[in-house]
Amino acid sequence: MVASSEMPETVRAAGSGRVAAPASPAPRLRLAYVIGRLDRALRRHLDEAIRPYGLTTPQYTTLSVLRARDGLSNAQLARRSLMTPQSMSEVITALVEKGFVRREANPAHGRIMHTRLTRTGAAALAACDKAVDRIEAQMLHELSPAEAERLVSALASCVRMLGAGLSDI
Repeated sequence: MVASSEMPETVRAAGSGRVAAPASPAPRLRLAYVIGRLDRALRRHLDEAIRPYGLTTPQYTTLSVLRARDGLSNAQLARRSLMTPQSMSEVITALVEKGFVRREANPAHGRIMHTRLTRTGAAALAACDKAVDRIEAQMLHELSPAEAERLVSALASCVRMLGAGLSDI
């Protein structure tokens, strides 16, 4: 039998006379897992922060997309807001009822409706942006401004590499 002093990579089980396998190193955190956890935590914080303004996270996202590109169709909004067209229809209906957006028929194609941000919607969006800024500041608190910028750049690159580019926002 080999003495335990000659086996640095193994551990003798206490009192059993058996040699146990070495402890394996802790598995590395998978990026997909970390991003998934971040997505859920961020969504929870966003939901809580914008609820007082009468918005859900999908509604806030839709208003944000419209601020960047006003007058989009339902299909365009759905793609840019990461929703199905059916879900987007529900979001738009709720936003119209709140007076945050208005819909206009496309003059060249009557079945296509363009959605436009109203002043009321822009005001609600601005108020929510302040709450979202606070969440992002909390999330990035331990990073320097340069590190935060690199993080955003790296994550944007990951999005592009998976074919879900940010250029269409």
